[in-house]
Amino acid sequence: MVEQSLWMRKVTADPGHSAWYVERFRAMARAGDDLAGEARLVDTMVPRHARILDAGCGPGRVGGALAEAGHRVVGVDVDPALIEAAEQDHPGPRWLVGDLAELDLPARGITEPFDAIVCAGNVMTFLAPSTRRQVLTRLRAHLAPEGRAVIGFGADRGYEFDEFLRDAAAAGLDPDLLLATWDLRPFTDDADFLVALLRPALGS
Repeated sequence: MVEQSLWMRKVTADPGHSAWYVERFRAMARAGDDLAGEARLVDTMVPRHARILDAGCGPGRVGGALAEAGHRVVGVDVDPALIEAAEQDHPGPRWLVGDLAELDLPARGITEPFDAIVCAGNVMTFLAPSTRRQVLTRLRAHLAPEGRAVIGFGADRGYEFDEFLRDAAAAGLDPDLLLATWDLRPFTDDADFLVALLRPALGS
């Protein structure tokens, strides 16, 4: 067993947290807010009908948008309530309950590697700190040789960007491009958000 994620600790402390989170995004969707920015970036990176893993998919907004764009999407999240919401709101992708630190999709019958892996919504900062490098290693194991992982999270959330990049390197992922936003603004030393496009390291 791996250490419980910070997200599930929050859910244990507040059983209504998941329902609040789901309703927050449903309300934003009803209001017409743009919830597909991350998906648009990923869509530009891959061929049509790409295989995409939404890692820490939550209630499915990113993976759902990518499926609507014609991609073959698998979404994984540790919170069963969020997976239930994804199934309700975004039918089409395969949504699975699972801890990213123990990710083994071939054991669940999903054997093909992914053209892209997206990990949005500050997922990395909701992991148990002891599992961060393990999660990145598991993501690398599911990535096709020419695939790329796109991981975004904010500063001041307990996971320094430099530490993340060291963990990614140890997991066999090298940076292709670092951005400060999902709409392609360049990363700078004072950026308060990081979107890292990572590729498998040579020989990893």
